[in-house]
Amino acid sequence: MERNVSRIHMVSEPSIIYFLQVSWEKDLGSGFDITLTDGQSAWSGAVTASEISREADDMAMERDKYVGELRKALVVGTEPANVYRFDFSKENCHFSYEKSLKDVSFILGSLNLQKVSSPAEVIRELMSYCLNCVADQLAKNKHLQRENEMLQRDWSDVQKRLEKCVTAKENLEADLYKRFVLVLNEKKAKIRSLHKLLKQAQEPEEDTQDERESIDHTESCKKRESAYDESTDEESENLPVPSEVVPANFSQNDSIISSPDVTDIAPSRKKRQRLQKKVDTEPQLVHQKPPLQEKERLREGLEQSSKCPTFMSATILQPQPTRVMEKVEGGQLASKDHFPSMDAT
Repeated sequence: MERNVSRIHMVSEPSIIYFLQVSWEKDLGSGFDITLTDGQSAWSGAVTASEISREADDMAMERDKYVGELRKALVVGTEPANVYRFDFSKENCHFSYEKSLKDVSFILGSLNLQKVSSPAEVIRELMSYCLNCVADQLAKNKHLQRENEMLQRDWSDVQKRLEKCVTAKENLEADLYKRFVLVLNEKKAKIRSLHKLLKQAQEPEEDTQDERESIDHTESCKKRESAYDESTDEESENLPVPSEVVPANFSQNDSIISSPDVTDIAPSRKKRQRLQKKVDTEPQLVHQKPPLQEKERLREGLEQSSKCPTFMSATILQPQPTRVMEKVEGGQLASKDHFPSMDAT
C-alpha cells in the first residue's frame, strides 16, 4: 500500500495545522482512505471507485482527468496554497476539498469522516511513517552524496586528463607548426629555383624567336622588293617606243639636231591613278625639259651652225614639239606630240 502525509490548513481555521494521510492500493482511481488529525483528535474515512466516477460525472469531466486533479490536491501538494483549499467541520465531521480558478471555485469532492476512538495509535502510526520516510530520505541522500563524491573524483580525474591532453595538443601543434614551417621554406626555395631555371630556359627561346622574326621580316622585305622590281620591269618593257619624225631633206647630222625631244617614261600604275583623280577634263600642256645629252647635241649643232648659215636657218626654222596630255575613253590620260604652227618670217 502506498501512502502520503501532508500538512494542510483549513479555510475555517487557518491558524490550526492538520496532518492529512492518503493511502491507496494500486491506483488513486480505484479508491483511497483518508486520515485527518490535529495532534489531539483523529478522524478517518474512505472514498470508493464508484464515488469517484459519480463525482466526475457530476462535474462533466473525464474520469482520468478528475483522478489527476485529485492526485494534485491530496498527494502531490506542489501547487500554491491558494489553488487547492480544504475545509473541515468538527460538529458534523464533514471534510471537503475544492479548486479555485481566479474568482471561481468548484468542489472536487467531499466525504463524512468518523472520529477515531484511540487517536494516539493513529498519531503513532503517522509519526512512525514520517520517521521511516525521513530515514529513507537520509539513506537516499547518503547514497546520492556517495555518488556525488564519486562523480567529483571522476570529474577531477577527467579534468586532469583533459589538462594533460590540452598540454599534449599544444606541444603537438607547436611541433607540427615547426615542421610545417621547415617544409614550407623548402618548398618555397624549390619553387624559386624552378622559377629561376624556367626563366633561364625561356631567355634563349626568346632570343631565337627574335632572330627568327627578324629573319622572316628580312625575307618578307626582300620578297616585296623583288616583286616590286618585277612589276616595274614589266611596266618598263610594256612602254611604247616614241616615233621620231625626220624631214627628208635632212642629213644624218641634221637629224641629230632636228630630232624631237625624248619623251618621258610613262608614269607607273599608282602615278597614273593619282593623275586620273587630279587632272581636269581640259588637256594640259607639259613642257619637256631636254635631257643632258640632247643639250650637248644642241650645243654642238649650234657651233656647227655658226660655221654654216644655211644649216643655221634650217635649224632655227625647225619647230620644237610640245608634249600634250589628253584624256581618252576610259578616263585614262594619253600623251601626244604637238607641233606649233610657224608664221612666215
